Parts: sequence; C-alpha cells; structure tokens
Amino acid sequence: MKEIKAVVQPNRLPKIRSALRNIKGFPGMTVSKVDGCGHFVAKPSGGIREELTDYSPKVRIELVTPDELVEGVLQVLVEVGHTGQVGDGIVWVTPVERMIRLSEQITVLEC
Repeated sequence: MKEIKAVVQPNRLPKIRSALRNIKGFPGMTVSKVDGCGHFVAKPSGGIREELTDYSPKVRIELVTPDELVEGVLQVLVEVGHTGQVGDGIVWVTPVERMIRLSEQITVLEC
C-alpha cells in the first residue's frame, strides 16, 4: 500500500477526478482546499504585505492505494495536473504499513 498526496491547481481537479475514476479499482480520495507557495521566488517588491500574502489557492489530494495502482494514479496526476506553468504543484508517494476501512470494521472493542 502507498499513500499518494498531490497539491495541484484547483482548476485541474475536475479532470483529475474524472480520470482517476476511470481506473479500475480506484479506492477514492480526500480533497482539501489549501494555500501554498513554492520554491519559485518572485522579484521582491519591498513590501511586507506582499511577502505575507505570497500564497495561492491549491487543492490537496490524498489517497491510499494498492501498489499495483500506484503507477496509473501517478500518471493521471502528473499528466492531467501539468499545465507547464509555475505553480502547477507537486506529487509524492509514501509507504503505508496498514490501512483499515472503517466501513468494513466489524470488531467491537469493549473496555
């Protein structure tokens, strides 16, 4: 299992969502609105207000997927999320030791 996270431009989300849903066995995803700034540094204008508001709206996509779906999910995120503009976003993958779907959990713990 792997956890895939991506921070992308909000306008790319509908196409990403549609493409991911076409992957057989797609496990679903969580989407959050976030603000971010990247490593690109604009020429300083000298104002502190501009430095404190140097964030742009983004969307963070998170999903946990079986290893065999990772490459397909990454392909969608990279190809559909890419516009060629500064601030397109970032995608990363981390290993997951264990996942439990709460909807499938039937064990009742008693104290």
